[in-house]
Amino acid sequence: MKLGFLGAGNMGTAMMRGIAASALCKNGGIAQILSFDTDADKLSALADAGIAPAESAQALADASDYLVLAVKPQVLGGILDTLKLRREQVIISICAGISAEFIRSHTIPDARIILVMPNTPLMLGLGATALARCEGITDDEFALAKEMFATCGIAEEIPENKMREIIAVNSSSPAFLYLYAKGFLDYAKSEGLDEGAALRLFAQAMIGSAKMMTDSGYSIDELIKMVSSPGGTTLAGLDRLYAHDLTGTVAECCDRCTGRAYELAGAERKK
Repeated sequence: MKLGFLGAGNMGTAMMRGIAASALCKNGGIAQILSFDTDADKLSALADAGIAPAESAQALADASDYLVLAVKPQVLGGILDTLKLRREQVIISICAGISAEFIRSHTIPDARIILVMPNTPLMLGLGATALARCEGITDDEFALAKEMFATCGIAEEIPENKMREIIAVNSSSPAFLYLYAKGFLDYAKSEGLDEGAALRLFAQAMIGSAKMMTDSGYSIDELIKMVSSPGGTTLAGLDRLYAHDLTGTVAECCDRCTGRAYELAGAERKK
C-alpha cells in the first residue's frame, strides 16, 4: 500500500515521521510514503525519514492508495478542485473542521473518506489520534487506518458528528498544556531554580499525573484530594486556581476552539 501526504506542515510532518518509524512501515504494511508540498525545502527535510517527494499534487494522488489531506482547511477546497481522484482511493483528512460532505463536493460524490484528528506527539510515538469512519469505508480499510495511527501512540474511534468537538481535547490540547507548563517554568526561573532541572521535574510530574489518570483507577476528584493535605501547600495553590475559575477558563478555551472549527468549515454549530 502506498500512502500519500498532500501537505508537509507541522502536523503532516509529525505524522509522516511517526508512521515511517513505526512497525507498520518496517513490516511492509505500508510499502512507501510519498508527499507533495509547494515548499520544496519541506520535502527535502523529509528525505532522511525515507519520504519520497512527488512532482505535483496530481502525481501524488495518482500514486497513492491512501491519500492524506494535510493542508490548511482554508485552502483545501481550491486544491481539491484541481485534482482528479479515484473512487477506490481512501481519503484521510486531518483538516480541522472539514466534513466528508465538503470533500465530496470538491472531488467525487461517492469519495470514501476517513476523518482523522491527530496531534504532534505522534512524532515521538506518543500520539493521541481520533478517527471517524464515513459512509463507504470498509472494516478492513478503517482497521488499517486506525493501526497506522495506533503504531504511533493511541487511536480512538469517534462519531463522525463529533470530530470538531474532539479537536480541543486531543489535537489542540498540547498547546494549551505547553502554555500551562510555561507558567510553572517561568515561576521556577523567577525563583532562581535551575531551568533544566525544573523542566525535567515538571515534565515528569505531567507524565506521572497522566499515568495516574489512566492507570490508577481513581477519579480526577479523588486524585486531586490525594495530593491535597488539609491546610497544606497544595490547597493554598488550589485556592487561587479555584478563585480564578481555572476549569471554567479551560471550558471556554475548548468552546472557542470548537467554534473556530465550525467557522473554518462554514458550518452551523448547534448546541
